Amino acid sequence: MSKPSIYGLTQEQLRDWLVENGQKKFRATQVWDWLYKKRVKSFDEMTNLNSDCLNLLKENYKIQTLKEAIKQESQDGTIKFLFELEDGNYIETVLMRFNYGLSVCVTTQVGCNIGCSFCASGILAKNRDLTGGEIVEQIMNVQHHLDDQAKEERVSHIVVMGIGEPFDNYDHMMDFLRVVNDQKGLSIGARHITVSTSGLADKMYKFADEGIQINLALSLHAPNNELRTRLMKINKAFPLEKLMPAVDYYLEKTNRRITFEYILIHDVNDHPEEARQLVEMLKDKKHLSYVNLIPYNPVAEHIDYERSSKENILKFYEILLENNIKCGVRVEHGTDIDAACGQLRSKQLQKAKKKEKA
Repeated sequence: MSKPSIYGLTQEQLRDWLVENGQKKFRATQVWDWLYKKRVKSFDEMTNLNSDCLNLLKENYKIQTLKEAIKQESQDGTIKFLFELEDGNYIETVLMRFNYGLSVCVTTQVGCNIGCSFCASGILAKNRDLTGGEIVEQIMNVQHHLDDQAKEERVSHIVVMGIGEPFDNYDHMMDFLRVVNDQKGLSIGARHITVSTSGLADKMYKFADEGIQINLALSLHAPNNELRTRLMKINKAFPLEKLMPAVDYYLEKTNRRITFEYILIHDVNDHPEEARQLVEMLKDKKHLSYVNLIPYNPVAEHIDYERSSKENILKFYEILLENNIKCGVRVEHGTDIDAACGQLRSKQLQKAKKKEKA
């Protein structure tokens, strides 16, 4: 990458860098305002900066490093963006419309090494981590799209649930969170941001100690080690005996609720037996637990897996409710486009390979 994205700097980092390079502290406030309040797309639009400051910025940073490759729009208002990075890699970002606001799902890595057997994102191994700037720029590109529609809409919620494992790119992810949460910038409230992890227990302890109000979701998908290892290779490194103490530490340290993500796959993890095992697992922490039941989105590469029937989903849901486990079934978005995370990217890479062979 020739020059990094300026979006990768927190306001404090931007101020320190400008001062180190001979600029006044207040220049950081001006630049920040241009980036996140006025949301300019080039340094030349920052008309109250002197030429020295402008040249310094241009020589060291870029504002735009992502290029929109594909944009798919669903009938329900969901928009899936495929962005091309400067090194030719592709990532996905999704805008979803809810009654409470506009939520964007961001990607943190190019590919994924977690290796969940049901997931399109992990079909291709991790190529690299995204920088904090590349993660922030996903939000900015979506916001620029909204600005161009002249409807005065703004991104109000963020879920860090796209391609990759956020806790495997911890430092860049934290820089991203600090930038989008900054009250003088996008000012997206911490409680409107959710980070999802597949269960890197060591990083869950670290995240609990950050002292932030950002929500945590844990991709669980199975209530016992045998089944979870079959579905998620990460369970070999962090089996439930290591993972659940990290959950307990997080709950005790933060007193904040954890959402347990549970994808329901037909005749794999959707039996009443698994529902009862899940109840047993969460019984001593149900006051701070919420189970998000997710109907499986079929992926062409995983033909062995099918979506649970409505009957099985309902029965699973009822068992949890009967045992006072708070839960819900996720409302689906973008089912008429490439709904599963990673599908659009995978299709684009397959097309590129076909062209190379031709």
